[in-house]
Amino acid sequence: SPSEEVEDASEPTKRDRSHLENTLKLNEEKPADDVSGVLQRLRKIYHSSIKPLEHSYRYNELRQHEITDGEITSKPMVLFLGPWSVGKSSMINYLLGLDNTPYQLYTGAEPTTSEFTVIMHGPKLKTIEGIVMAADSARSFSPLEKFGQNFLEKLIGIEVPHKLLERVTFVDTPGIIENRKQQERGYPFNDVCQWFIDRADLIFVVFDPTKLDVGLELEMLFRQLKGRESQIRIILNKADSLATQELMRVYGALFWSLAPLINVTEPPRVYVSSFWPHDYHPETHRDLFLKEEISLLEDLNQVIENRMENKIAFIRQHAIRVRIHALLVDRYLQTYKDKMTFFSDGELVFRDIVEDPDKFFIFKSILAKTNVSKFDLPNREAYKDFFGINPITSFKLLSQQCSYMGGCFLEKIEKAITRELPDLLGSIGLGKKPNVLSCDVTGCGETPKNRYRKP
Repeated sequence: SPSEEVEDASEPTKRDRSHLENTLKLNEEKPADDVSGVLQRLRKIYHSSIKPLEHSYRYNELRQHEITDGEITSKPMVLFLGPWSVGKSSMINYLLGLDNTPYQLYTGAEPTTSEFTVIMHGPKLKTIEGIVMAADSARSFSPLEKFGQNFLEKLIGIEVPHKLLERVTFVDTPGIIENRKQQERGYPFNDVCQWFIDRADLIFVVFDPTKLDVGLELEMLFRQLKGRESQIRIILNKADSLATQELMRVYGALFWSLAPLINVTEPPRVYVSSFWPHDYHPETHRDLFLKEEISLLEDLNQVIENRMENKIAFIRQHAIRVRIHALLVDRYLQTYKDKMTFFSDGELVFRDIVEDPDKFFIFKSILAKTNVSKFDLPNREAYKDFFGINPITSFKLLSQQCSYMGGCFLEKIEKAITRELPDLLGSIGLGKKPNVLSCDVTGCGETPKNRYRKP
């Protein structure tokens, strides 16, 4: 009808979406590769070889990180971080094609997203309250309960029937508002961000080139991202709102402000484009922006395809940490037993050990005896707190954690780290592109190597 045509004229033209569908393989009918068998084996290794030691030495109280079955079977997670109004929600709307549908995330110039929004797959559109998400142990979000009711009111789940969400989950975060106090948010914002950062397979840190200032809350966030450089992608969004020369300046300024925060040999990849459905501004580098967008989509696809390798590597990393923790507690306990005499005051003896573990070579002996990297050793201060809650006498020595039928806890976790998990990794490498599975990434050598000790 004529009235509709008039309406269309005022609407900005939309870009073609075919590159999205092709790169993310949204139209392929082939079933996603069946990973349920691998997941079952992974769960079995975790429950039989890692969890007993984790429980016995209360690892969860040291790291606050208990792995639930929901986490083992969860899909890859993509986290969107950055200041407010940089286009995080618009980017999710665009990737999922949600614009002008009832599903779209609310966007606007003001700080609009005050919640952590988890966008996941479901048979029909529905919203799930955070309190419900945390109560459902089959989902991987039950550990979020520890951040309290105030936070759960700021957590929301949206189920959308979309092909991409069958393979990945998106998390939209409240924009970082500079000069705001944590107390104003009413929950520990940085701790919640850390929880998501620790579990994200890909972290998109989004910036708007027209208002680029790295303030305190953002600096704090980059400190939290340390060690996760390989997951981080920096996105200079809304790039077509600047002339080329201006864009080059902003690109330089962005790197300048991030440099002190990210000192690694390989800086994170920066994508420069405009992630929304409207056509690029006519006087800008359309070809460049489209190419950048396609490489970002390929990047996302790669993460989805490598989900099992990442999951196995993640569980193996966790096992290595649990093993180090068990060795340390065992060492503290052994030292305590050696020092105790009939007349000693147990509490005083142990306080002496906890106050100065170096006097008793506790950490050094772990490095010397086992192939442990000093970078994997937990902080000694953490053990003061840990033993403050868990008396040393409530633990057993590793040598006593053996049974005739079940074998020894330590041997089982070492077998998982050196044999079972690498074998599982090898089994899914078959029939895949050979270069995807690199032992540099997953460290699938025979023994957990200590790369930092001179041979």
